[in-house]
Amino acid sequence: METSTDRDAYRAAEQKLESLASGTTPDRLTEIADEVLAVANLLVREPRLRRALADSARDGQERSELLRGLLAGKVGDEAVDLTSTLAAGRWSAPGRLLDSAERLGVAVLLAAADRSDELGEVEDELFRFNHVADGSPQLAAVLSDSTVPVEQRGRLVDDLLDGKARQVTVRLVKLALVGFGGRGFSASLTRLVELAAAKRDRQVAYVTAASVLSDDEERRLGDRLEQMYGRRVSVRVSVDPTVIGGLSVRVGSDLYDGTVLRRLTEARSALGK
Repeated sequence: METSTDRDAYRAAEQKLESLASGTTPDRLTEIADEVLAVANLLVREPRLRRALADSARDGQERSELLRGLLAGKVGDEAVDLTSTLAAGRWSAPGRLLDSAERLGVAVLLAAADRSDELGEVEDELFRFNHVADGSPQLAAVLSDSTVPVEQRGRLVDDLLDGKARQVTVRLVKLALVGFGGRGFSASLTRLVELAAAKRDRQVAYVTAASVLSDDEERRLGDRLEQMYGRRVSVRVSVDPTVIGGLSVRVGSDLYDGTVLRRLTEARSALGK
C-alpha cells in the first residue's frame, strides 16, 4: 500500500519532470520516457539493486549517487536526474520504488502528449483499444498471454494500431502488455486511461448503456457528474445491449446502476423469496 512517504518521494521526481517538460520537445520527452522505463526494467531484473535503492538505512544522497554511477553513459542526463531523484526519496518498500519508476516513465510519455496537444486523443485511444480488446475474448487472451513473447504481442499491437493511433498511445499499450504496476492487461489500460485523464485534471466516468448516447445526452451526463464531483469528468461510454435500458455509471469506487437489467434482476430475487 502506498504511504505518504512514498507519495512525497514520487512528488519530488514529478516536480522535476514538470520543470523539464516545459522546455523540452515532445520527441525528446518520448526518448526520455523510454530511458526511464528502461531503468524501471533494470529494477525488475535486479532485485538486489532495487532493495539497495530503497534501503532507508542508507542516506538518500548515497542512494542517488549509486544509481547515477550505474546509469552514467547509458541513458541521457534527463533520465538520470529523474530516476536518481526517485532513488533519493524514502520508500516504504522496494516494490513501491519500482512502481513509481514505471509510473514516472508513463508520466513522461503523457507530458510528451500534452506538449503535442494530443493528451485527450491519447486518453480516448487507450479507452477505445481496451474496449475493443474486451469485446473480443480471443484478442484479449492473446494480448494477455504471458507465455507469448512480449515482442510478438507488441508486433500485433503495431499491426492493429498502425495509422490509427498516436505513437504515445502505442507505447502505452505495449507497456500494458507486460503489466503496468503488476496489473493484468485490461486493468493496466484502465489505469493508464485514468492517469491520462488526471493529467488533464479530470475524473473518468465509465458508462455502460444499451445503445450509443447522442452527443447531447453525453454532454448532459458529463455536466451532471461534474456538478456532483466538483471537477471535470471524462465520460467513457461502452455499449452493452444486454442491459436493455438505462445507464450504469462508475466513477472511482462509486457505482450508480440504473439499468433495466438490474431492476429485473432485483424483481426476480424479490419474487423468489
